[in-house]
Amino acid sequence: MNLQSLREEFVLNFIEDNRWQYLTRGLATTLKITLFAAIIGIVLGFLVAIVRTTHENTGKAKIANAICGLYLTIIRGTPVLVQLLILYFVIFASVRIDKTLTAIIAFGINSGAYQAEIFRSGIQSVPRGQLEAGRSLGFSYKQTIWTVIMPQAIRNVIPALCNEFIALMKETSIAGYIALEDLTKGGDIIRSRTYSAFMPYIAVALIYLVLVLILTRVEKSIERRLKKSER
Repeated sequence: MNLQSLREEFVLNFIEDNRWQYLTRGLATTLKITLFAAIIGIVLGFLVAIVRTTHENTGKAKIANAICGLYLTIIRGTPVLVQLLILYFVIFASVRIDKTLTAIIAFGINSGAYQAEIFRSGIQSVPRGQLEAGRSLGFSYKQTIWTVIMPQAIRNVIPALCNEFIALMKETSIAGYIALEDLTKGGDIIRSRTYSAFMPYIAVALIYLVLVLILTRVEKSIERRLKKSER
């Protein structure tokens, strides 16, 4: 393929009929899903981690711990695509709900299961002596967790949470299965209009790559700041 052919392909796929807008609109949708799903995942994962660690340390919250264990087993044991399809075509089948909101809920619930284990491992990484020291100073179990354990645990899990955010963003590429016009679907729409797959899919891949590189740089910067503060 010579330079002239590449130019013609570029014009056909992106310039004519303003087809580049499929990618920009899709990118906005992808970022929206990723951001709000990550927030849901953080809240859900944090709560599940607290319940499970409380049960491990005190033996309390047995029913809540059992529910959390079932949630983790189901979500981590089934593909996220299947979860998305069940949520859209089964659970919300009789309800008019925005597709973007459906995707946010589905990916948020899925991410929450993995973030729960991240938070839990972060809490467990804090030496148990810290918990015992807090209790010996007269703090309640709840006060010790919030004032002594959690600040250290959150600091330990920030890099892992950044990696989960990157993975979540790439997983949202399957949102097109419910006819949601995300970034990947935008490239597929262009292909269906021009019957040319090379340019649209390469463009989609490059956009994802740039986003991942940016987020990776942010993650590295956070890790450096954490290491400096430890000194």
